[in-house]
Amino acid sequence: MTHAMLKGSNVPLDATAVRAVLRWTPGAQVPDVDASALLLGPNGRVRSDEDFVFYNQPRHPSGLVRRLPKQRIAEHLTDTVEADLGALDSSVDQVVIAASSDGGTFEHVRDLRILLHDAAVPGDEPLAVFDVKPETGEETAIICGELYRRGDGWKFRAVAQGYPTGLVGLATAFGISVDEAEAAAEPSGEPEPQPQAAPPLPAQPAPAPAYGYPQSDATRPAYGYPHTAPPAPRTVPPVPQTAPPASGYGYPQPVAAHMPDPAFRLPPMGPQFLRP
Repeated sequence: MTHAMLKGSNVPLDATAVRAVLRWTPGAQVPDVDASALLLGPNGRVRSDEDFVFYNQPRHPSGLVRRLPKQRIAEHLTDTVEADLGALDSSVDQVVIAASSDGGTFEHVRDLRILLHDAAVPGDEPLAVFDVKPETGEETAIICGELYRRGDGWKFRAVAQGYPTGLVGLATAFGISVDEAEAAAEPSGEPEPQPQAAPPLPAQPAPAPAYGYPQSDATRPAYGYPHTAPPAPRTVPPVPQTAPPASGYGYPQPVAAHMPDPAFRLPPMGPQFLRP
């Protein structure tokens, strides 16, 4: 008899070995789904990193929990985890069955379901079926269900608890040291590019001399001969004030002031100067 389960419900198991099958419908824009399992102690955490069974570690060292290859069944894909519950060490209190998405969130995963089978009876009718629905649609990892001890037997609980941090976030929540998380935290081996100094500007040629104007030493061309610095400008001393020069032709000369000679007499005037 198959138990159709609701979230939070549980069912006792008579089987000592179970096969948990995750099934979904693939298609365009649908991310791939991977099944995984965590073996937890009574404190709800793994005993070591070896208690994590996933695509990079598909088999527990004890061989009692293992991940099987994916299969296509009709229009569905499946990923499966098997667990020999009756043979597990007594320090294992529960086995968590989880799913993680690759390439998108569970909002885009269609018809996700977990089917629990008796591993000793191949091709049998499932013991329990649970349709896994994401709560927010942003989840990239979901605990689909958990197998846990109850007295001398085992039970299965439908969970559907999501994590937006993917398989790494889910695993580290149970005490796993995930290499992927460490690699993301470590700086890459590539050195960061350093800013390069700008190349010096090419020397600008001196401006051509402007003909007809005096040039400074920096711009005056040197035609094969060394040039000295230009002489300092000469200072012209002021011209002292002197007496007027001697008589010069064509220029009236000043007459020195003097007293008339009392003995001076005009010459007699000729008839040409007399009035008639």
